[in-house]
Amino acid sequence: MANFIEGGLQADGRKFGIVVSRFNSFLVEKLLEGALDSLERSGANASDIDVVRVPGAFEIPLMAKKMAAAQKYDAVIVLGVVIRGATPHFDVVVSEVSKGTAQVGLATGVPVLFGVLTTENIEQAIERSGTKAGNKGAEVA
Repeated sequence: MANFIEGGLQADGRKFGIVVSRFNSFLVEKLLEGALDSLERSGANASDIDVVRVPGAFEIPLMAKKMAAAQKYDAVIVLGVVIRGATPHFDVVVSEVSKGTAQVGLATGVPVLFGVLTTENIEQAIERSGTKAGNKGAEVA
């Protein structure tokens, strides 16, 4: 029989950095509320959570790297919303944010939790930021 190893969130005594995109802020703020609620319900103290805002999703990996490299946080959470538009900009941003964020965790050894929504339209983003499909910010935390 296989051994299953599953983790649960026990946040008491841990420090968290959260990088939040300002773009699509009315949705990202809901993700942030969900993440903060999840961390605090799991025992984190609000004073052990630092939130840093960046202009858009493209800037998330750099700030996540700076936070992880500081060796001050037990984990870094990244939150943003990228919605497909009429140009290929979506594909470029999503690709770079995903790769850049993954690279931060690999390079530093600090867990980086990916909470950047990538949706086809505003309706999908609304659903995933606290309505029908739950709150992905809470889930990632």
